[in-house]
Amino acid sequence: MKKIFLLLFSLFTISAAFAQQKGLTDTGEQVILFDDGTWKYQNEDDNKESVIPTNSKVFIKDNNSNFLLKSNKLNVGFWLDPTEWSFTKASDNPEAEYELQLKGEDLYGMIISEKLEIPLESLKTIAVDNAKEAASDIKVVKEEYRIVNGIKVLLLQLNGTLQGIKFSYYGYYFSSKNGTVQFITYTSQSLLDSYKNDCEKLLNGFVEIN
Repeated sequence: MKKIFLLLFSLFTISAAFAQQKGLTDTGEQVILFDDGTWKYQNEDDNKESVIPTNSKVFIKDNNSNFLLKSNKLNVGFWLDPTEWSFTKASDNPEAEYELQLKGEDLYGMIISEKLEIPLESLKTIAVDNAKEAASDIKVVKEEYRIVNGIKVLLLQLNGTLQGIKFSYYGYYFSSKNGTVQFITYTSQSLLDSYKNDCEKLLNGFVEIN
């Protein structure tokens, strides 16, 4: 199961190398081209109001999250409970720094960080467009801004199907002059609700390090 989800996750990675193909129509309109032969106008979403709500709750790390896993690229860290989560340097996804697993369970995590700054409001569009190239039925099930340990992040839950597997990604997206972070948990759609508290506890360990 882990190898399958790592493969799926790698298809959705936002990377500095991410770039969709662009073209022009015979009337000079700019369009974005997808690998499956479909396309859309580049400014197609410009006239659609999409207001992402902000959760009024303040999120902080759990008291039992007493181990700080530090990024080697950015001044950020991830407090976690080492009795619950195992972690290793990423080997299956070259874009990632760390891979995580809830011990003995089918809930996984991935930390991807890069020095490129991406406007926070653009991360949703990039994540969804990238995901649709792999799973055309991808849907944003939940989206909101949160303040986590004093940091503004974007929470996204994406559900989709790839090669018959129904999966869910639930995680935080963050960007500043320091760089961009994807801190994601993932599992099957049928299991996410039972793991939601574990996801939240892990994700709320995200901090900036001065």
